[in-house]
Amino acid sequence: MTRVLILGANGQLARHTTTYFLKKTDAHLTLYLRHASRLKNPDPKRAAIVEGDVLDRAALIEAMTDQDVVFASLAGDMGEQARNIVTSMKEAGLKRLIFISSMGIYGEVPGEKYRSVLDPYRDSAAVIEASGLDYTVLRPGWFTHDPKVDYQITQKGEPFHGHDVSLNSLSDLIIKLAFDPMLHVRSSIGVSQ
Repeated sequence: MTRVLILGANGQLARHTTTYFLKKTDAHLTLYLRHASRLKNPDPKRAAIVEGDVLDRAALIEAMTDQDVVFASLAGDMGEQARNIVTSMKEAGLKRLIFISSMGIYGEVPGEKYRSVLDPYRDSAAVIEASGLDYTVLRPGWFTHDPKVDYQITQKGEPFHGHDVSLNSLSDLIIKLAFDPMLHVRSSIGVSQ
């Protein structure tokens, strides 16, 4: 059984991927968020809700105990959060990290100019890429509710294709990454339809 710690568990992508994990796998989930009252436990037999802040190292390390994979879908001071995740994972003895960033952080979207709003995403990706962990940074396009699972991947340094990606597509990829520790390991990949 794979055990997955989901950081930022009340976010749109995290909630969607939680449902996907529960429907399509036998994974056990730990849903980590700042205000636990905001989230109803979708399956008390396979999911636990833990209230905590990603910047609280002691709480984060405790939540990481006995986990196999960390999936982080965060907002806010992402650089500081990324540093704390990396340090905490090393202290907890964890290696596999799936980290959500954003398309455009490398100026890779044709016709689009890099904007400072992407600074937190770029800064956190740089921390993750220098971590030595078995990471995958995902740089998705804009989320859609298209029910299809249909996506393409671009590597860091390649032009980003498309603009949007369905939540189903991202959740499908996140599950594949969680269950295959070598899939796109130590890569930053763009994901779009």
